[in-house]
Amino acid sequence: MLHLHSFLRWAIVLAGIWAVIRALKGVTGKTPFTATDNKAGLFFMIFFDLQLLAGLALYFFFSPLAKAGMGDMAATMKDATLRFFTVEHEVLAIIAFILVHIGKAKVKKAATDAQKHKLALIFYGIALILVFVLIPWPFREALGRGWF
Repeated sequence: MLHLHSFLRWAIVLAGIWAVIRALKGVTGKTPFTATDNKAGLFFMIFFDLQLLAGLALYFFFSPLAKAGMGDMAATMKDATLRFFTVEHEVLAIIAFILVHIGKAKVKKAATDAQKHKLALIFYGIALILVFVLIPWPFREALGRGWF
């Protein structure tokens, strides 16, 4: 399950970068909002949905770190690694997930192409920043995991 969760991380990162680049291009170039722009946001959202399901399964059923962290929350909050994998990672992921979904809905309802690109850039951009923060990158000393 951890390998699936890790694989989906890369799908989210790539789809998020694609969605943000499309939105940035639309904002700066004042281009029409096309089906490709819509698909970029849609794939970002779909990969997030899949990641949430994998993450919840991992969190509640498969992760020894989450089980250890949920056992004694007072001790968990004092341990940076346990706190990250038990609280911080999940909270940031849920906030990013919500931002992607709200962004997708607002983009869909926006009246003009300029508004659609601007809303996509704001919501997808903030969500992507949160994704970069919540990933346990290999170079993060206390949290580092493998690239895959």
